[in-house]
Amino acid sequence: MRRFHFLAIPAVLLAGLYLPAAVAEDLPSFPLVIKNGRFIPETIEVPAGKKFRLDIRNEGPGAEEFESKELRKEKVLAPGASSFLVFQPLKPGSYKFFGEFHPDTAQGRIVAK
Repeated sequence: MRRFHFLAIPAVLLAGLYLPAAVAEDLPSFPLVIKNGRFIPETIEVPAGKKFRLDIRNEGPGAEEFESKELRKEKVLAPGASSFLVFQPLKPGSYKFFGEFHPDTAQGRIVAK
């Protein structure tokens, strides 16, 4: 019986390593493309009160940064790079974001409903 306990503990610990990945895949995901100094789409509607993931892809031609002072998030992406940000549940409302390298054209908002 003691052998079983020693084998069961590592198995439980290893199972816990895979849990965060499974949880991340269950998050609602929303795509955001950066291209020619603009965000596509400019408005992203997300469910209020639910954690979500923003999948960002920079199609270039230069580097760009996703930044939101209201949401306290920022991410710089080189041309051709992809990344993501995970957001905690938002209250209903509109939250602005912009591109640091093209502030006049790279404007957008996340609307939580």
